[in-house]
Amino acid sequence: MAMDASAFLGPAKAAGFDLFTGVPCSFLTPLMNGVLGDPGLRYVAAASEGEAVAIAAGAWLGGRGAVVMMQNSGLGNAVNPLTSLNDPFRIPVLLIVSWRGGPGLTDEPQHALMGRITPDLLDVMGIPHAPFPTTAEAVPAALDAAVKAMADERPFAFIVEKGALNDAPLDAHPVSARPRGAVQDLCRGGERMARFDALKTVKARQEWGQVMIATTGKCGRELFTLGDSPNQLYQVGSMGCAGPMGLGLALTTERPVLVIDGDGAVLMKMGALATIAAEAPPHLTHLVLDNGTYDSTGGQPTAAPGVDFAAAAVACGYAAGITCDDTQGLAYALAKALETEGPVLIHMRIAPGSRGDLGRPTVTPDGVARRFRDHVAGRS
Repeated sequence: MAMDASAFLGPAKAAGFDLFTGVPCSFLTPLMNGVLGDPGLRYVAAASEGEAVAIAAGAWLGGRGAVVMMQNSGLGNAVNPLTSLNDPFRIPVLLIVSWRGGPGLTDEPQHALMGRITPDLLDVMGIPHAPFPTTAEAVPAALDAAVKAMADERPFAFIVEKGALNDAPLDAHPVSARPRGAVQDLCRGGERMARFDALKTVKARQEWGQVMIATTGKCGRELFTLGDSPNQLYQVGSMGCAGPMGLGLALTTERPVLVIDGDGAVLMKMGALATIAAEAPPHLTHLVLDNGTYDSTGGQPTAAPGVDFAAAAVACGYAAGITCDDTQGLAYALAKALETEGPVLIHMRIAPGSRGDLGRPTVTPDGVARRFRDHVAGRS
């Protein structure tokens, strides 16, 4: 039995799910085509499934219901953010996962193992799930059950078997390449500043009214040490997900969004630069604090010394890229980003190392997420 994608998408939209993201799968083609053809829905083409989960989490912070669509093989890419972002921050998103290699299917060899373990993997992650409805009459009850499960502040997954959806044509225009932005190099080559001092410069610009997402590790810990605030979210785990999470947020709020990232984290999900550029949120600033090390784990070197993050961002389609290495350059770059219809990436080269007396946020991740969401909505 199969149904048209519209029979699901209409009720899903009515239930508050209007932002979709993910990576294609042939089992989900009718659903993705349906989203792309519906002017009332937004689809964000992610570079990886883990990135898509972070985008959806950011949209939730902005008050939107979000759906992540993926092939079950992509669950492997999504395990990290589902377990180290959604779980500790208690962020519910709706997952629609295909079941390649499912019971009774003859499929490609790469789907055999994941086909056997898909429901078990969701169980291990503590994610409740159900079969995707295959009749229009079954959709309202299925969505109601999903929404009730997500009220427990965790994701819910529908598993889509082959043939669950009727074929649907693709009615979408290709993503247009953006005009190349400018790259500005403000580096003076002097002694580099500590990350703590760079964050002081950021904190001094509270007149922005911006909301800030700090990447995992010592970046968030130092930001907290400088002064806790409802407009700050300190990621834990989910390395590489600060940029995609900031994108999801920037697509759902008019507030200026500042992502404070690290070189190792950006390298982990470099494809997110292309996704951010393609969506082109005009009020997103992406600050990369580059010390060339994995500072939180002992200072092991990253591959960043040979990487020009500003040029890479502009090559992907960012509106501008700025490289700097001192307080004056960073202050100028932050001001310039506010004046520029973004996204803008600031590549700030800093010294390795961190404070020895560094503490950790005393607010729980789920508490941080909820007060941040309230702040974005103007409720704090």
